[in-house]
Amino acid sequence: MACAPLAFRGIVEPMDHTTLIRRPRLRGPVLLAAFDGWNDAGEAATTALDAVGDGLSAETFATIDPEEFYDFQATRPTVRMVEGRRQIEWPSTELRAARLPAADHDLIVVRGHEPNLRWRTFADEIVQLGASLRVEMVVTVGALLADVPHTRPVQVVSSAGDPDLAERLGLTLSRYEGPTGILGVLGDAAAREGIPTIGLWAALPHYLNLAPNPWGAMALIQELGRLLPMAVDTSALAGQTAAFDAAVDELLDDNPELAGYIERLEADNDDEAEGDDEEEGSPGLADLPPEELVAEVERYLRDNPGGWRN
Repeated sequence: MACAPLAFRGIVEPMDHTTLIRRPRLRGPVLLAAFDGWNDAGEAATTALDAVGDGLSAETFATIDPEEFYDFQATRPTVRMVEGRRQIEWPSTELRAARLPAADHDLIVVRGHEPNLRWRTFADEIVQLGASLRVEMVVTVGALLADVPHTRPVQVVSSAGDPDLAERLGLTLSRYEGPTGILGVLGDAAAREGIPTIGLWAALPHYLNLAPNPWGAMALIQELGRLLPMAVDTSALAGQTAAFDAAVDELLDDNPELAGYIERLEADNDDEAEGDDEEEGSPGLADLPPEELVAEVERYLRDNPGGWRN
């Protein structure tokens, strides 16, 4: 969707670790955030937010200095050739602004690597900047590996920790206790600032270590479109699904023992969906009660405190 250029009010003084390139004029913006790493199984969350930002012609207006927040032995910079010269690309976090002409709110898209150090300072920096731009809501976007079959639609759960907010927006109330990632820390920082916070999680098959997962990204974008009045073209992601499915088929051909396991997952998920008024032949994960997926999210977070990557 084409968007009108953003209006800016000029360069202002940077925050402690944030360079504010331009200060965008935004109408009650909603801040969306996703980070590579533990919160991003199959790279579904970051792929989704990249598609949202690119699809809405979002413009970068701020960057966070990586020096204070990353252990470069754990999150290494990369070297690339740019116009015949070697150039180092450092782990980065960018904030992009996008117009939503058909809505009363605009968007801020935060996209980066999960930091290794000083999480509280990192999250506070983002929330402080968001508050200065009068952010009205924070939506964190993540993906996890769960006991779900790839033959069923990807389910996304939207939850809130505040009972009033959950009831007002018709969301699942999260009562999770246990390990968390940068999304949880960012959500807590926003809540302490008085900014309502929603968390989105997509559940992806734990036996597929393939990325990016276009099905997961499209499911997250669809849920974002349900919560926010925005339209994002997902045709590029849809064009990736055939290649992804072919890679899955090749993986399963090389691992025939997985077939029986997947059949059991299908049966378990279909049993949990029992009682839904679906047409015959189409029972699936998409109609699981939200509390079932919340339980899966919470089990994952507790059982995988070190991350989902091997």
